[in-house]
Amino acid sequence: MQYLISVIHDRPDPATPEEDAAIDVFNDRLRAEGNRVFAGGLAASDTATVIDNRGEAALVTDGPFVESKEYLAGFCIVEARDLDVALKLAADGSKACNRKIEVRPFQ
Repeated sequence: MQYLISVIHDRPDPATPEEDAAIDVFNDRLRAEGNRVFAGGLAASDTATVIDNRGEAALVTDGPFVESKEYLAGFCIVEARDLDVALKLAADGSKACNRKIEVRPFQ
């Protein structure tokens, strides 16, 4: 089963060199153990653009969808045999990147 691991950050500063190194080690381990499907970091939330095309015309707004202290800083899609394995991987990822993590299974 695949899970989305969302990295949640609450500060505007990027990862430190030490955090980047720990993230690289974590990603290498995910690859080596066959759990990594895809991963990526995201630019700061103030670089986001929201598009709402549910009405007559598309409404384009600068900035994140939700004004919040916390924002999505990156994500990883992992393959894990069950939720317990995904949660263990997420706990290791949280330690590596020094940020909170949300885990959600794909439907």
